[in-house]
Amino acid sequence: MANTPQAKKRIRRNDRRAEINGARVSRIRTFVKKVESAIGAGDKAAASAALAAAQPEMARGVSKGVLHKNTVSRKFARLTKAVAALA
Repeated sequence: MANTPQAKKRIRRNDRRAEINGARVSRIRTFVKKVESAIGAGDKAAASAALAAAQPEMARGVSKGVLHKNTVSRKFARLTKAVAALA
């Protein structure tokens, strides 16, 4: 258990940040799922619109430090490729 006031403060801060970051990652996952469901349905217009909405959310996750940039880059590339493959 933390003994110093600073250590206690860090624990409180870390709990708040974990809650915020968890919500942020969950929001990004929701955007990605919308793209994946549109791809599964074969709706290219909806998939491309969902992808356009998901891309800035994913980039924001990188800038906030909750996701690694290579992970987001890989996911975005795969989603883009899948949307382009729809005919």
